[in-house]
Order: sequence, then C-alpha cells, then structure tokens
Amino acid sequence: MKIQVLGPGCPRCKMLTANVEQAIQDLELDDATVEKVTGIADIAKFGVMMTPALVVDGRVESAGKVLSAAEVARILKP
Repeated sequence: MKIQVLGPGCPRCKMLTANVEQAIQDLELDDATVEKVTGIADIAKFGVMMTPALVVDGRVESAGKVLSAAEVARILKP
C-alpha cells in the first residue's frame, strides 16, 4: 500500500503525516509506505487544490483537512 501525504510541509501537513503513521501502526500494516509530496507541481498533478491531502494507492481520499488517526485508519482498513 502506497500512502502519500500532499502538502508543502506546513504544521497541518505534519500533523496529518503523524496521524497516518499512527494509523499504520495501529492497524499493523507492515506493507504500507508513506511518502511526503511537497512540490506544488507534483501536488497539482493529483488535482488537489487544498492541502493537506491524503492519497492511497494513487486515489485522493481527502483534501483540505487534517484527518485524525482514527479517520485515517477507517480509510486504510483492509
């Protein structure tokens, strides 16, 4: 599973990244990788206009808000 957090590195982006990492740990997803996408051009390729955004396996799951670890876990749950 490839998880990408889109954002320029703002505090909200860092919080989402931490929540994603917590959800991965809670769900024991050993095959999950987290990638931070910070370039504006790279973010725009996903069609995202507001950050932070969460992308799972190439699909935008959330944009413009910081999801809690529990919300991320619901998205990632196999």
